[in-house]
Amino acid sequence: MALDALTQPWTSVERETRNGPVLQFAEPVTTAYRKPEERVIFWPQRDANPFFHLFESIWMMAGRNDVEPVAAYVANMRNYSDDGLSFHGAYGRRWRGYFGFDQLAVIIKALRKDPTCRRQVLSMWDAHTDLGREGKDLPCNLQALFSIGWGGALDMLVTNRSNDLVWGAYGANAVHFSFLHEFMARAIGVPVGRYRQVSNNLHVYKATLAQVEGIAATVSNIPDPYAAGEVSPFPIMGGNDYPAWLGEAEMFVEDPNAMGFTDPFFRKVAVPMHQAYFIFKNKENPHRFDEALERLQDVKATDWKMAGKEWLARRLANFTKANDNGVAYD
Repeated sequence: MALDALTQPWTSVERETRNGPVLQFAEPVTTAYRKPEERVIFWPQRDANPFFHLFESIWMMAGRNDVEPVAAYVANMRNYSDDGLSFHGAYGRRWRGYFGFDQLAVIIKALRKDPTCRRQVLSMWDAHTDLGREGKDLPCNLQALFSIGWGGALDMLVTNRSNDLVWGAYGANAVHFSFLHEFMARAIGVPVGRYRQVSNNLHVYKATLAQVEGIAATVSNIPDPYAAGEVSPFPIMGGNDYPAWLGEAEMFVEDPNAMGFTDPFFRKVAVPMHQAYFIFKNKENPHRFDEALERLQDVKATDWKMAGKEWLARRLANFTKANDNGVAYD
């Protein structure tokens, strides 16, 4: 996912926050993603979990806010919920039903009817329930503005009040919002344009600064499988029948092993990715690594497949090293 940072100068200031000291960019930062469909993160030091990123993206598109489906992938997600049952600020819920209607359907209809429309704003911030609220979970991303540019492609601009550079802005946010972007473009029937994010408060926590600095030092040496032609994006929707696609997203979150998926993205990408991950998670299976990698062979999206293989390979290396040293490895 090629990106351009559009702010200058790159200066930072140290600030205190409720979660500890941070280094904050001195000015708001605008980032432009030139190829948002190239969303899979290939960066060993970042060690992003592609299985979770993929599932969470679909969970958002399904309009969900319940904890357990995502906690099944990453148990730590429960710590970001105030009650352990739901997420107050879940983006998918805000998009699909929180305000009493499906905002995505309204925006799709409007831009299909009038490609020149400049009024299509997807809201995530609710002043009635968010302003002044105490709790762990408030939307960081506030709005997404959709418009069809001069070239006929759908552009998306996301406004963000505050986010962490590594784990949020250039990690989860880049994946989830580019997923939304592509869905909207395919539903409207136009190409994917540029994805821009304006971060009012972009920062890095000092508690993890040493780790971040180590990651940052490798940036210029990160291989790009997209640019090298080793992988390519797989369309998330095989047409523009978006209600049917959303129905399958909801079915997938309810039961990823259900029968009856028709869209190639679910049959050939999401389902085998999910199954590979939970084969790996079964610690009672002595062959879990080999079997998970074998199941990944059925994934037709070369980018998600490669990321999944690399992620599992890192865990296999750690597992082997721990066993060689007589240490239990989770």
